[in-house]
Amino acid sequence: MSFAHLVYVSAYLKRYYPAVFTAALLRNQPMGFYGPHTLVGDARRHGVVVRGVDVNASAAEVTLEKEYHPPECAHPHQPVESQPVIRMGLASVRNLGKEQAKVVAAGRPYADMEDLARRTQLSVPALEALAVAGAFGCFGLTRREALWAAGGLAGVGPGQLAGSTPGLPAPELPAMTPIEETFADLWATGASATSHPIQHLRAELAARRVVPAEALPRLADRAQVRVAGVVTHRQRPPTAGGVVFLSLEDETGLVNVVCPPGTWQRHRKVALDAAALIVHGRLERGEGTTNLIAHRVERLPVATITHSRDFR
Repeated sequence: MSFAHLVYVSAYLKRYYPAVFTAALLRNQPMGFYGPHTLVGDARRHGVVVRGVDVNASAAEVTLEKEYHPPECAHPHQPVESQPVIRMGLASVRNLGKEQAKVVAAGRPYADMEDLARRTQLSVPALEALAVAGAFGCFGLTRREALWAAGGLAGVGPGQLAGSTPGLPAPELPAMTPIEETFADLWATGASATSHPIQHLRAELAARRVVPAEALPRLADRAQVRVAGVVTHRQRPPTAGGVVFLSLEDETGLVNVVCPPGTWQRHRKVALDAAALIVHGRLERGEGTTNLIAHRVERLPVATITHSRDFR
């Protein structure tokens, strides 16, 4: 009964207060079945606005901003009321850590990168990770400009005259492409507030007749389809008779993939090692769920550094 109560309460919060629910989960990582990138992506698909790390707006942990947005998406379970904005926290940034994130948050606002470096005494790797995450966009700096400046701020101290650090203005540098920004977000924080790796391949995948996850409920039972996504989980329950279950994630949702023993043995190396896959198989519906019974698996080259949770 207690477990059923927890399930009901969690489902209720996720349905009507997805921003609050997601922020709470993100503030308690690592935990649960899904990682931060999947949680953020699910919130965005339900119409919640998520904003990345910003040294003048982010607290140490994930927060909810007072600005509310009505859900604007086609998801059948989108909330009925406007939701607060989720702001990603500084502690999620690589090379920073919770204590330094608290120091940065306590010193807000900052006039520029030099002001932050002088008052916080962050290491160059921490400044570089913040730059890659886009956290200095509040100063009008692109990620590459901020990354250039991070190296020049090494050794800047409280007693140094403001504006005297040489070499901070970056030469003319090309802006990161959308693909590069997605990879930068994943590298720096483990989650992207604006994009998903698979969405950058959607045109190529569509040409190969690979359907997105959101389209599967509209297809006929036992239809032969191809899906693609980043592998989030690999599971092999002892009672499953050698069947392996995969979870694939694209920009539109999650796909449950069932690999019978024969399929797993034929494609074991690729299915076990690849970060992202294209799976050919047959749709199977039952008790309100849709699964894909795999008969062929191939590697999908995609820029991602997220790690699947395997055989836990």
